[in-house]
Amino acid sequence: MATGITSFCPRGWAAAEGQLLAVSQNDALFSLLGTIYGGDGRTTFGLPDLRGRVPTHPGSGPGLSPVRLGQRDGQEQVALTASQNAPHSHSVQATNLDGDKGGPKDKLLAAAPNRGVGQETIYSDQDPNVTMNSQMIGNTGGSQPFSILDPSQTIRYCIALVGIYPSRS
Repeated sequence: MATGITSFCPRGWAAAEGQLLAVSQNDALFSLLGTIYGGDGRTTFGLPDLRGRVPTHPGSGPGLSPVRLGQRDGQEQVALTASQNAPHSHSVQATNLDGDKGGPKDKLLAAAPNRGVGQETIYSDQDPNVTMNSQMIGNTGGSQPFSILDPSQTIRYCIALVGIYPSRS
């Protein structure tokens, strides 16, 4: 595999775009890849498809899930549902008595007495005696998908079709 910044792969190389190749014409490469990336293993085999993908190393590590060679994970967008949001609730300390104080410091919300515009005193130091209606706060969001892509710069991945066959030692 090699990365490139051109719009093509050089002669003897192919773009890593998941295409199927004939085993009969690429037997050395097939002996390395097998059907890890697709194909029937008799007449065809697949190349890795790195279009819109980030390559990762196979294996596992502390705190990481195991990843096998050829595994595809992730998605470009996700739509959260209400059940996936963190649970939360809101309470309010209030009274239904007429407010008699002008400022919120050390007070709670109260009913606005009808004293004319600019004369409202909507705070009180009375004990709270009402609870907030559960309909005051509704569901949020619309389950619309949003992008979860990391910032990226697109480059081309090419795989050698011919070359020096790698040894295992």
